[in-house]
Amino acid sequence: MKSLLIPLLLVLASSSHAAVKVATLHPILADLARQVGGDQVEVVEVLKAGGDVHHFEPAARDIAAMRGATLLLAMGKHLEGYLDKLRDSLGAGVKIVEVGRPIPSLKLDPSQEVFVCCPNHAHSSIDPHWWHSAENMKRAARVLADELTSADPANKDSYAAGAKAASKRFDELKRWAQQQISAIPRSDRRLVTAHAAFGYFCKEYGFKSVPVLGIGRGDDASPQYIAQTIQVIRDQKIRAVFPEDQANPKVLSEIVRSTGVKMGTPLVADGTALDAHTFETMLAHNVRAIVAALGTTGQ
Repeated sequence: MKSLLIPLLLVLASSSHAAVKVATLHPILADLARQVGGDQVEVVEVLKAGGDVHHFEPAARDIAAMRGATLLLAMGKHLEGYLDKLRDSLGAGVKIVEVGRPIPSLKLDPSQEVFVCCPNHAHSSIDPHWWHSAENMKRAARVLADELTSADPANKDSYAAGAKAASKRFDELKRWAQQQISAIPRSDRRLVTAHAAFGYFCKEYGFKSVPVLGIGRGDDASPQYIAQTIQVIRDQKIRAVFPEDQANPKVLSEIVRSTGVKMGTPLVADGTALDAHTFETMLAHNVRAIVAALGTTGQ
């Protein structure tokens, strides 16, 4: 009996191991990998909730944690400026997948319908914050399923099912957001934020984006541009402005003093907040904050 039991335990132990080790450079990607990969993936979160995507650069311990991974998931669209250097450090054994690369990019440009006005110095910059769109998250789920299938063809059906289930959930979240946002009159769907991080959200839910600064947190707004933004707020009777969870609200505070508009609850821009680092929790937080400030019940 003992001789039969030992091989059986070895089989059970080997079958319990995940097929693919996946390292992630954003907590939203970690959550997506778990949704699509299920028990077939082991997820190593390199950039964890509470991290700063704009200032993070992998340390030696992070590089050590990535080694042995089959895939390293990055947001892409130039968000992680250190990727080329990281490729050299990791070598050919780890495939870096820029999940956002095949997702259509939105450029910061006042000629695009989604923007009311934009800082001149940021024209034509690509907005890397594609994860604010449920449709983009569905695209990302398919990208990830394809990459996992390439790495582990034996579990192709499992990954396809995971992507399908994730996409269904993203559809449900989009419908919920649309229902909540219906409380905001279309004429009031103007989203004034410090940085141009919400273009994909605005495009998906019918808002006009009014960013005071550019894409990055290092951008500054000239007095002329602040004056232009104040004029837009007055002309369009915008009722609230929204700071971001990891950004200094100084420039928005100046606008509030000049216009008398409300300062809304800080929005989660980068998706790394401790209490909002999955697509679902980020979207729920942002929609509730926006509706509370701009909805008919918030007047």
